[in-house]
Amino acid sequence: MIRAGRRRTAGRSKRIAALASLPVLPLAWFVALQEHPPWMPAAYLGYLLVVIVVPGTLFWRRLTGGVGWFSADIVLGTAFGLAVEALVYPIGMLFKMPFAALLMPALAFGVWRALPPRKLPERPTPWWSVAGAMVAVGVAAAWFVRVGSRLIPLDGSEALRPNSDAPHNLALAGELTHHFPPRVPHADGGWLTSHWAAYDHIASVHWITSVPLDVLTHRMVPFAWILLTVLGAAAVGMVLTGRAVAAPIAAGLVVAGGDLVAWPWAVSDRVFADGPFSLGQLTNPPQAFSTVLLLPLIAVTALLLRRSTAKTRGEVFRLYVAAGVLIAALALTKATALPVYATGLAVAWIYLTVRAGRLNLRALVLGVVVAAAYALTFFFVLRGAASSVRFDPGATFDSLADRMGGGNAVPVIAAVVVVGWVMPVVGALLIERRLARDPMVVFLLAAFVAAVLGASLLADRGDTQLFFVRTGFMFGVLLATWGLGSLERRQFWIAAVALAIGAAAIYWGRYRSDRSCTSSNCFGQGLVVALVIAVIGIGVFGLVLRGSRRTWAVIAVAVLLGTTVSPTVASIRKFASPPLTSYESIAPGGIEAARFIRRNSGSDDRIATNLHCHQARASHCQTGSYWIAGYAERRVLVQGWSYQTRVDDTYPAGVQGPYWDQEQLQLNDEVFTNPTRQLIETLRTKYDVQWLLLDDRVSAPPKNLDKLTELRFQLGTVRVYQIYPPPPETPFPTRTPSPTGSPTQSPSFPTGTPSSSTTTSTFPTTPQSPGQTQPTQPFPTGSLPTNTVPTDPLPPQQTTTPPLKSP
Repeated sequence: MIRAGRRRTAGRSKRIAALASLPVLPLAWFVALQEHPPWMPAAYLGYLLVVIVVPGTLFWRRLTGGVGWFSADIVLGTAFGLAVEALVYPIGMLFKMPFAALLMPALAFGVWRALPPRKLPERPTPWWSVAGAMVAVGVAAAWFVRVGSRLIPLDGSEALRPNSDAPHNLALAGELTHHFPPRVPHADGGWLTSHWAAYDHIASVHWITSVPLDVLTHRMVPFAWILLTVLGAAAVGMVLTGRAVAAPIAAGLVVAGGDLVAWPWAVSDRVFADGPFSLGQLTNPPQAFSTVLLLPLIAVTALLLRRSTAKTRGEVFRLYVAAGVLIAALALTKATALPVYATGLAVAWIYLTVRAGRLNLRALVLGVVVAAAYALTFFFVLRGAASSVRFDPGATFDSLADRMGGGNAVPVIAAVVVVGWVMPVVGALLIERRLARDPMVVFLLAAFVAAVLGASLLADRGDTQLFFVRTGFMFGVLLATWGLGSLERRQFWIAAVALAIGAAAIYWGRYRSDRSCTSSNCFGQGLVVALVIAVIGIGVFGLVLRGSRRTWAVIAVAVLLGTTVSPTVASIRKFASPPLTSYESIAPGGIEAARFIRRNSGSDDRIATNLHCHQARASHCQTGSYWIAGYAERRVLVQGWSYQTRVDDTYPAGVQGPYWDQEQLQLNDEVFTNPTRQLIETLRTKYDVQWLLLDDRVSAPPKNLDKLTELRFQLGTVRVYQIYPPPPETPFPTRTPSPTGSPTQSPSFPTGTPSSSTTTSTFPTTPQSPGQTQPTQPFPTGSLPTNTVPTDPLPPQQTTTPPLKSP
């Protein structure tokens, strides 16, 4: 009885220890977002719990039966809830119901009641496993405070100097907030032919919580997805290995592991840092969201391809439904995700078919679902737009060599980069032989190799082929987790020491490398030094232990994995400085002006502007300006149009082309140089333009523009004008005499033409915000146009009222 009491006490202590580590998650959330008012992170967290976590977990457990750990089901269910939301929100927008995500709890309850329960044998998650994952969460939060939250400034003078990425993401988020199907918001001349599902979550949260769109796009949502990536990798690691120890290993590799490309000669090039904490995870929401969705899809794939437990047809069908939802959401999110997954699935199908001697139907059905989702996305989302990716082996390494000075260093650069990319795969060498026949090993390995080949053999003007590696990196993390998680308990301390040896070796190699080197000898010097130290460390440590072959393998693999840690930390430190331009790509006063338009306009109002270049008055115009559509959350007739590929200060003129509608562009520009009543009427009636935003840095305002329109806002170098319809030719109706010869009523104004006293009382006021001045001229300046009478500044028939008020 005493022993039983002690066991109960020990078990209770372990549960208490596990629960004690859970507050790290909300604490990390609020600490990392401390720069914002507390209600904002609280509102987002409440939305996540009520709309995503609880419904998503109910969906996940009813459809899959669970994965064996309730803690893992919660994490994977949260990611599944995001996938459901990504499909529900656009359907709601088609019916003018932006709050459609609020139906998810009721829908989940219906599914929970309708489907019979089915549970896999569950095991409690040990307290040390939960605590280890929470340590990784704390590291992620500390990294976000130190680096992630500083990469994209939200206010101050630095907020006016972003590259093209941040405003472009904000513009797409604003477009999905108010319109579906989406069009190009910064050049409203065609349908949006890019993946947009990542912005569904941002738009839905914006509607329901009223958290500002820029705070969601650049702060809260990226941080939430980083945390889900850390915890999702931990959950999938447990599914693959069947061991709880995989959770802290996977989470630790996500926050600390990386590749070898963050050397002094490459760290300055932000597109070549490909770990989960690279800049791409923060500046590219589709990439970050695709990683979150990929993790539960890998878990479902494991449940389908493995035949460890017998399943009924209904259970298999429900697994296909879960996989179909994730595949559909992934197809709408990122173009590079499904090809990598599909390659791994195809190889696993071949392996299973050959091994069993008969056609493997489960993998085949999954492949058909992937092909159907990809085809539908190509024709109905991308609308058949041709991809700019081309087959050009080695172009990726040529591009890096050009940035580093060119010359004969290309082979060395290619070798270092490829070796760094494939480094996580060495973890597969530690997987036990009896487990090596698992189809998921083949799946992960094939997908990872496909990602590296895609980045090495394909090319794009904006280096978008690198997203293949960023997708494949998670497959490498899971392989390394599987290998390290297969160790015996006494071997873990050996692996820990070996990891430290590898980190020290690569750190010393980096330190010895000259930061200004431009020759191939200098490129290879640091790597050679690091590898020599690593080999010496492996030999000395192995001789000291005098272990078996298995021990030597553990030491060698762990040292190699450790070499990816130090460059990652170095790249994080380098990226602590925001990638800002040396000039103000956003006009002074422009953010306030765009927000003024948002407050005083309907969601269908359209803006015309004279600003098209990323840098005003630049000798070479980089047509990558998108901030008006982002901050105003309104479509712009023509602002920037070159985001067919990446555009910022480092890209040549070759990535830009002429605007596809030159007549429209000429009409747009002429209103800011030589406006006429007929020209303004054409903009208003043909193109539905209600607002003009003029930047004085581009051109001075024409003298008669304020006579033909109304100046509503002025701050910094920006002026905002509003366009009204012309007044009627006969403003006062003819009086009808009464039989007695006196008028029956006093003269009345037509609708929308009140007297001057009415005009004064109904003129919309501009909300005062910190650091903002009121419009300098609240009424039209200059003399009125000929044959006009004072008109209502906001004629009722011209004010576009959205079906629902924007948050």
